[in-house]
Parts: sequence; C-alpha cells; structure tokens
Amino acid sequence: MTTFTDGAVLRPARAGDETGILACIQALADYEREPDAVDNTADMIAETLFGDDPRAFAFVVEGPDAEIRAIAIWFLTYSTWTGRHGIWLEDLYVHEQYRSNGYGVALLAALAAECVDRGYSRLEWTVLDWNEPAIGFYRALGAEAMEEWTTRRVTGEALAALAARR
Repeated sequence: MTTFTDGAVLRPARAGDETGILACIQALADYEREPDAVDNTADMIAETLFGDDPRAFAFVVEGPDAEIRAIAIWFLTYSTWTGRHGIWLEDLYVHEQYRSNGYGVALLAALAAECVDRGYSRLEWTVLDWNEPAIGFYRALGAEAMEEWTTRRVTGEALAALAARR
C-alpha cells in the first residue's frame, strides 16, 4: 500500500469499490469520446473482480474522503516466446482534478512491481493515437511503442459469425 502526501492511498481494489471503479470507467469512456460505450455495471464489476474465480484485478487510489480517485484494471497474459505471464493493463484512469499528484505513476509502478515480484516478463497496454498527453506520459516512463503491431478485435455480429464457423 502506498500513501500519498494528500492522504490518498493506493491499494488493491476490494468489495465496496465497485461504484467508484465504474465512475472511473465511465469517465475514461467520456474522455475517449465513447460516452455511450459502457455496458458494465457495479454488479458485473463485483463478479469480475471479487467473484469466486476472478479473472481481472484492480488497484485503486482512494482519497481520505473514501472517493476512488484513480484505477488500474488489469489481467494476466501469457507469452509463448518467453514462457511466462505478463500483465495487460486494460484501463488506467485518474480523475482530472487529481492529476499531477503522482497517482498514475504510482499505479504503473505497482503493476511493474507485480510483474517483477511474480517473475512476469512484460507489462503492456494500448493508448489511442490521438491521446498525446498519455503518450507523452508513457514515453517519459520508458514505455516503447510497438509500431509494428496492430490490435485486432472481433465483436458483435462478426463475433457470432466467426463462432458459427466451428
């Protein structure tokens, strides 16, 4: 657990954080110009993060007022080349009024420490190509762009059509 000078703490997410986590997810969607894209609910977050078999995990920064100020939601990956797991950072978000308090760096450092402590080979994430503030932030931390790789996604009708080909 990390304590900041403003009294906020970085800690693993726990049951009861769902509403604050969802608020961060929605704020991130708003920032990324996709305000109607979030179908997630507090109940879904509870099951995903705190159910019988969690497959995703989260760190939060909680203020002294118990408000969730920032989140890092992540899950495990596996590299066939290294033969080891890694961490995929799905969402990193700091509410705008709390930026420049070191929360983002601390969340990424916590994820890097998870990798090092567990012997994982990598920490990865995506960033929108127009998000220059985030790109600059990540670059300053030593994150390298994987220019030769592109992300692919199958959803909706295309996902159903692909599944029907089995």
